Amino acid sequence: MQMLRYASILPTAFGIAQALAGMVALRAFAARPPVPTGATPPVTILKPVCGHENLLEEAIASFCVQDYPHYQLVIGAQDPNDPALAVARRLQARYPDCDMTIVVDSTRHGSNRKIANLINMLPSAKHDLLVFADSDLHVRLDYLARVVAALQAPGTGLVTTIYGGEPAVDGIPARLGATHISHTFLPGALLAVALGRQDNLGVTMALRRQTLAQAGGLHGLAEHLADDAVLGQRVRALGLAVRLADTIPVVTVQERTARGLWQHELRWARTSGSMAPRAFAGSVLQFPLFWAFAGVVASGGARWAMLWCAAAWLARAAVVHGIDRTLYRTCPRPPRPTPFWLLPLRDVLSTAEIVLSYWSDVVIWRGHEMHADHGIPRKLVPNAEL
Repeated sequence: MQMLRYASILPTAFGIAQALAGMVALRAFAARPPVPTGATPPVTILKPVCGHENLLEEAIASFCVQDYPHYQLVIGAQDPNDPALAVARRLQARYPDCDMTIVVDSTRHGSNRKIANLINMLPSAKHDLLVFADSDLHVRLDYLARVVAALQAPGTGLVTTIYGGEPAVDGIPARLGATHISHTFLPGALLAVALGRQDNLGVTMALRRQTLAQAGGLHGLAEHLADDAVLGQRVRALGLAVRLADTIPVVTVQERTARGLWQHELRWARTSGSMAPRAFAGSVLQFPLFWAFAGVVASGGARWAMLWCAAAWLARAAVVHGIDRTLYRTCPRPPRPTPFWLLPLRDVLSTAEIVLSYWSDVVIWRGHEMHADHGIPRKLVPNAEL
């Protein structure tokens, strides 16, 4: 029984301590003074789209009204019948002052369809400063200014952003997905930065055209599922830093079914595990309610285990509430409060995804089967065609 107590209490306490540290890191990030904006060079934003997404029009519209003097927005799809193109054309008519280019090109370039889309879009980019932004990203008016300001710091090769999650549809799966992003991924990413990591978080990738070419170009990412992680590694291999912009956009969670959420998050898990297997395995300790409930089950409902589980649950809920309050003040879309009862289910689901991610490297991405890759080639080949 004594061993059982340690096996439950210690990882639960670690998870709570990490959650508290993540909340403090988020508050410090949100409270720090913004980096002063300097020069405002012209920028091209490339936003690949694929299929119907709830709130897609609102997400793209937030890029059409940026408080920035000179930028181009390129929206690209591979299927001429893609419903996202109708959204792009409506916005093009609604915002005639926005320099928007729509690209439709079905040419394939490797197994990563997002990168293939970007490769087709890149020739339409007018400017040397490039910002790749996911289709479901919602941003504030000063997003582009914040990103460019971060890129101007000496020694910076690539700028990315942390982000919160917001359900785009009703239902438990979308709420589970959103709370994972806002209350596990986001604070965890900030703690990783505090420990010295320089990860490219993917939803925003800003860099100069020359840097992209030196890192092997988009063609060098076409066979990688973890294209963002690989690009970040390659930029760091050039001796340049990957930095965070001082802004917190929001991504939307589209999954209506438990199956859809499971496939999406298992793709994340297998991608993360393939790039850093030991560190990712250790992340199982960040889910305190899984360990607390495991103690209740293993002890047969012992009183000490029940009390410890209740205390952990209250602590986890307090941290979630604290994160939501910070995001409410800083995000373009205020987060919905996470139901108290949903938190144990979220921790159990996350733990299961980590464990099962090591059984296979097969992932499902927008209905297509792919395999998680395992790092980057040792030799970088600059891409001169950019």
